[in-house]
Amino acid sequence: MTAEIDSAHAARMNAVYRHQKHIYDLSRKFFLLGRDGLVEGLDVPAGGSVLEVGCGTGRNLLLAAKRYPRADLHGLDISSEMLGIAERSLTGAGCSAGLHQGDACSFATGGLFAGRKFDRVFFSYALSMIPDWRKALNEARAVLAPGGSIHVVDFGQQERLPSWFRSALFSWLARFHVEPRADLFDALNGLTEIGDPKVQCDVLLRGYAWHGVVRSADVSAR
Repeated sequence: MTAEIDSAHAARMNAVYRHQKHIYDLSRKFFLLGRDGLVEGLDVPAGGSVLEVGCGTGRNLLLAAKRYPRADLHGLDISSEMLGIAERSLTGAGCSAGLHQGDACSFATGGLFAGRKFDRVFFSYALSMIPDWRKALNEARAVLAPGGSIHVVDFGQQERLPSWFRSALFSWLARFHVEPRADLFDALNGLTEIGDPKVQCDVLLRGYAWHGVVRSADVSAR
């Protein structure tokens, strides 16, 4: 399923991944840390619905399918190059998941998932590549079911690591249009509504990665 997208950003992402897509999973496992823990922590209820925003090659969806075989899985990405890899990977593994080309900044308000709600929505190293990343978080909040949760893992600010490491990493990431979000935790706290549980924010690996969870109140329990 496709929807209206930011064509300039889509072209930029396709240019980045046109060749990298073939080695993406092999290379990224060494520095996209915390992804497996995020999937494990989704704690999807039996038959629950899950949406990954920025699903890329489908690597995380494959892991989620193995961990939660009864879940209704969906992946969204703006890059047709990456979605092609995801479709082949999921089909080859015998996993069923809905794949959608769409913009992380308009998948709810733009109508792609009009009327749909998800028990879990997650971003794995995606917000640092989305220009209007706060808008993407608001879109996730708009499709979150009561009692559901939004999960994020991404680059942190390297706050407990040597300054030279932070400088070198950030310079290298910028070459691929990646910008770690210094106010990520503030943005997650801004998603809460009256009655929502407290946001969970964790600093991983001395600040190399940040992990956050926003839980929506279960209206049926009120």
